[in-house]
Amino acid sequence: MIYSISRFIFFVLSKLFFGVTAVGVENINKKGGFILASNHVSYLDPALVGIFCSKRLSFMARESLFENPILGWWCSAVGVIPLKRNAADLSALKEAMRRLKNGEGIVLFPEGTRQPAGASFGRPLAGVGFLAEKLRSPVVPVYVQGAENAAPKGTKLFRITKISVYYGKPFYIEEGMEYQQAADLIMNEIKQLAALHQQMKSNKIPNEGGF
Repeated sequence: MIYSISRFIFFVLSKLFFGVTAVGVENINKKGGFILASNHVSYLDPALVGIFCSKRLSFMARESLFENPILGWWCSAVGVIPLKRNAADLSALKEAMRRLKNGEGIVLFPEGTRQPAGASFGRPLAGVGFLAEKLRSPVVPVYVQGAENAAPKGTKLFRITKISVYYGKPFYIEEGMEYQQAADLIMNEIKQLAALHQQMKSNKIPNEGGF
């Protein structure tokens, strides 16, 4: 109930303040579990990635967020999976696998932390490659454009601006692939998705599948 209410509120606010649009939502698996892997430039990103997905999503976030009583309660209520940073967190992996088997989606941010406005993409963490290789589910690259202007790293306020969310074609991580190599592959897919839509925007080519 809290998850559904939160998603509805975030959707309305995102439309109202940012006119947020989505392209490629049809690429999200509708029958089974999947991984959404997105760039990370703003604290708005988790909500922006999730509001267009009709299926329930699980987010993996650093366990330190649960230390705040209010935020920790909300994270638990919407099903956020606490994740130990800089470690192969087996308990988080097992919980993610259980949810994927139940047909849920898992949202990951390969860079691990928000990148400063105007910065290039960050280097992905090997731990993300570990999760993707072990989970054996389709990975959907996601590119959030404009959130770095709405709520850049280092500020608690936001500015009204246009935001778009792009969902790319799903792909799989090969079994046995080295974790850093897997993480790099995921990040490269996000970069290619970003380059494609930036080129389309500059050439003023209309996107298909938009909302």
